[in-house]
Amino acid sequence: MKLKKPKFWDKSKPNLIAYLLNPFALLIQLIISILPRNKNKIKNIKTICVGNIYIGGTGKTSLALKLNKLLNEKKLKTCLIKKDYVNQKDEQNLLSNNGNLILNKDRSKALEEAQKNNYDVAIFDDGLQDRSINYEIKLICFNDLNWIGNGLTLPAGPLRESFSNLRNYKDIVINGNLENLDKIKSQLQKINPNLNIHLGKYIPININDFDLNKKYLAFSGIGNHLSFIHMMKKNDFDIIHHIEYPDHYEYNKNDLEEITSIAEKNKCEIITTEKDILRIDKDIYQNIKYIKSELEILNEEILIKAVIGK
Repeated sequence: MKLKKPKFWDKSKPNLIAYLLNPFALLIQLIISILPRNKNKIKNIKTICVGNIYIGGTGKTSLALKLNKLLNEKKLKTCLIKKDYVNQKDEQNLLSNNGNLILNKDRSKALEEAQKNNYDVAIFDDGLQDRSINYEIKLICFNDLNWIGNGLTLPAGPLRESFSNLRNYKDIVINGNLENLDKIKSQLQKINPNLNIHLGKYIPININDFDLNKKYLAFSGIGNHLSFIHMMKKNDFDIIHHIEYPDHYEYNKNDLEEITSIAEKNKCEIITTEKDILRIDKDIYQNIKYIKSELEILNEEILIKAVIGK
């Protein structure tokens, strides 16, 4: 069973626990800063890292899939690369269902495989902090609800690296439901006025499979549960109850019986995400429906120009 991240991470300001942990966070960042980084340029293939500095729930996989689709439309031969984590089979299946996925416990070896197979572009889902690869393009994802949480690095806050490090990047992608954008843009401009800020909006693509006159219980075990709920409500779903589980949560029989029981008491339908349904035995729980969504990039051509230069 996975644990949820501490709630104090996503407070707008650090609390006492965060301040007590901050010396450890600063020490970790100092150690990371002196670790060697591969500066060798990668030949014969373009590398795009879809990463983040906020831990989890920033839409990396959604953006990787969208980029893969857009670049395929440009007649480029692409592959998706993901590090082979045992507890991320849901994301791996989602990627493999929608593109050419290369899995390996070592991203460098996955890249070698991509080069051998003559791919034009390798899109990495995660791996920004992997110092063994010098990515040509880096897209830094954030969610417009969680943003940077309390603004501190692990373990005092949810950031993998300091917010001030954004001065070293060029392209930021804000994913979600187009919320809190003025505040986010203002903070980004103070850090780096030259940042390219791209916007992504979650769009349900199988909404016609649902009766919007019915009531729904929604649940998910994804990185940003509330973005899922906000998307549903913005598209006129009547969500009367919702349940949040940890990211990549493996549902057991008791969990699903409890969900079903709550839905029956409230006389509502059950709905979850496409990623969650991959972790549920549909032969047993056929009454659970899922929403398919994709990321709509505002000004797609600007993002394409940023990653392929034309």
